[in-house]
Amino acid sequence: MEPAMDTTGRRSLFPDYLYTSRAVFQPQNSCVAATNNTGVFAQHSSRPGTSSPYLLPKLLPIRTAGPPSPASPTITIPSGDESNRIQMYSMEYFLACGLGGLLCCGLTHTAVTPIDVVKCNMQIAPKKYTGVLGGFQLVVREEGVRGLWRGWAPTFVGYCIQGAGKYGFYEYFKKQYSDAVGTENATRYKTAVFLGASFSAEFLADLGLCPFEAVKVRVQTQPGFARGLSDGLPKLIASDGFAGLYKGLVPLWGRQIPYTMMKFATFESTVEALYTHLVPVPKSECSKQTQLGVSFTAGYIAGIACAIISHPADNLVSFLNNAKGATVSQAVQEMGVTALLTRGLPLRIFMIGTLTGAQWGIYDSFKVFVGFPTSGSSGDNDTEARVEH
Repeated sequence: MEPAMDTTGRRSLFPDYLYTSRAVFQPQNSCVAATNNTGVFAQHSSRPGTSSPYLLPKLLPIRTAGPPSPASPTITIPSGDESNRIQMYSMEYFLACGLGGLLCCGLTHTAVTPIDVVKCNMQIAPKKYTGVLGGFQLVVREEGVRGLWRGWAPTFVGYCIQGAGKYGFYEYFKKQYSDAVGTENATRYKTAVFLGASFSAEFLADLGLCPFEAVKVRVQTQPGFARGLSDGLPKLIASDGFAGLYKGLVPLWGRQIPYTMMKFATFESTVEALYTHLVPVPKSECSKQTQLGVSFTAGYIAGIACAIISHPADNLVSFLNNAKGATVSQAVQEMGVTALLTRGLPLRIFMIGTLTGAQWGIYDSFKVFVGFPTSGSSGDNDTEARVEH
């Protein structure tokens, strides 16, 4: 049964508390809308069998979703073939977001491998690697340019797995937690929703990352241990057992969970602040290029905050994965509190800021490519915002 029309003829294609703070999206062509008394907009199309003008290339096999509910509006994104379409917040949608996360994290972390090599060695051997420029020169002098790319394979595989989990689960838990608390509470306490979703996502994602992070650190900080992932993984298992692959899990959670919570919450807040105070027109009227520029800028700012808050745990991860049998208390005692907080921090701020900004740029570029809206709240206060394709 078709939902009733409202008097305004306007609709929201995406729940306000997930993707925008105040904007209401106006339908195009034959798509019209109705609202219910909770303020959540329902789907309506005057053309039978269709529900949205948003196009999405066929990426994944599609399931038929059930009827929409007031707390969870169903938005379909059809391809040219109406039988092949991805629905917002369906399993296919979350898998597509996971694919975007795989691309953005795997590519960016691999690209900054030379910086990571120098950073890890500065953390493990500060007397030998006394500075950033000297660290690069020392690695090249001892191992050649190839030495700067030590550990790229475990980095790529590990962060592809972690990125898919981080972004895919973040979108999933953000939707689940928003539905659980209701529209009004999700809007009022949206930062808490972002923090909870990012905590849950990173907790699970690190289970896939941890073994590869252990191999990466050992390869990067112990020349001659292994050439890369193919020989480093079996060597590490032979040396430390399977438990050795997860020796650094708790410090990894200590680094990555605060990092990710800061990353997503700061990004969401910064995007809204940029659109509210700096961008002269509402997000809905900006070109996709402008929106992606905002995503990169907000991501870079979020990355700086992430680097600072997660740096002590990063030092612990490097120390524990490099020293067989070491404990957290031994690491703190040997490094000292000051070194734990500051050793390698400037280089990590540059690395994480650039990396996080690039991740959001790639992730949102992927979302635009497949027809989804860019991430973050817009801060628009116009009531008839249009979505560009």
